[in-house]
Amino acid sequence: MRAAQVALLIVVFGGWQLFTSLKIVDPFFFGQPSGIVSTAWGWIKHGTNFGSIWLQIWTTMEEAVLGFLIGVACGVVAGVLLGQVRFLSDVLSPYIKAVNALPRIVLGPIFTLWFGLGIWSKVALGVTLVFFIVFFNVYQGVREVSPTVLANARMLGMNERQLMRHVYWPSALSWVFSSLHISVGFAVVGAVVGEYLGSAAGLGYLIQIAEGNFEVAGVFAGMFVLVVFVIVIDVLVSAVERRLLVWRPAAADARP
Repeated sequence: MRAAQVALLIVVFGGWQLFTSLKIVDPFFFGQPSGIVSTAWGWIKHGTNFGSIWLQIWTTMEEAVLGFLIGVACGVVAGVLLGQVRFLSDVLSPYIKAVNALPRIVLGPIFTLWFGLGIWSKVALGVTLVFFIVFFNVYQGVREVSPTVLANARMLGMNERQLMRHVYWPSALSWVFSSLHISVGFAVVGAVVGEYLGSAAGLGYLIQIAEGNFEVAGVFAGMFVLVVFVIVIDVLVSAVERRLLVWRPAAADARP
């Protein structure tokens, strides 16, 4: 499996380098892997025109992590609450769907007006992206608890607190983690889009400046750095998932 993945990577980037070197594809518009690596290494070794690359990475990751954590926390609480209380679900459901239907890019300038050009406008945008993903998954997980299991648990004398710990939470936890893997990328998207709309630091700002100067290698280098950090965060989420869901039986692989 690993060998196939590495082989695919070599074919894609090797073909990219070959086609641009032979001018089959214009390197001005598509860049070259060698130029991207050179640009990224130059950022690491000498910094960018706007300071250390690590400062840009830290700025974006701080915004993304805060947006991720706040969005997850709010999504879990709201999902559990509305999943349990049918009255609240019926009252708030149309409003939640209406807000979820709004394009997030429209909210970006509003958050900039409310919170300024600092990190909190980017965090707020990230929260709006993460919240709904987590909320709908947790809500569905709570609502899908078997009525038979609930009836048996109540017959055994469980109170609401015990039901939450031993019935609702285990049911929702699998849904939570499936949403977290998606939310990691969306939290980074929120931070980067917010930096596009107004910022003086961050990887999104760095990519925007490179794009404005027609530096395709710089754009791809910034995207590459973002991908690396998203993968690192996703690996950490997977490690926590394996730790907390150790009780869950392994799914059978039906593929040939």
